[in-house]
Amino acid sequence: MQDSQINNVIKILRRELAVGTMPIVSHLAADQQNPFVILISTLLSLRTKDEVTAVAAERLLEIAATPEEMVGIPLARIEKAIYPVGFYHVKARTIHSVCRELIGRFDSQVPANLDDLLSIKGVGRKTANLVV
Repeated sequence: MQDSQINNVIKILRRELAVGTMPIVSHLAADQQNPFVILISTLLSLRTKDEVTAVAAERLLEIAATPEEMVGIPLARIEKAIYPVGFYHVKARTIHSVCRELIGRFDSQVPANLDDLLSIKGVGRKTANLVV
């Protein structure tokens, strides 16, 4: 195979692979106007396949669509809703904790400020950047 053929193959692969590879959370961030949905979905997405994240987020948000509703349900119910998300026990506790902080510190609103988001235990830079 000649260099020009290899370069053409690489160009085609780059173009084809660029289509449809956007993570589910990026789609949600682009489509959703609700920062709480984006926050919860992003927390679930870490080290989890997009297909699993999408189904788990939908199941959980049908049960509890606000921080108050989330805190009002037992941890075991959150775990059941998000299973088979990776580390679902830890993520359920994180979601519960994040929701308590949203209620206590931010009047149940997801902060629009990056520094405020990063101040919430369990919210890292990737999550904060997607939410803002």
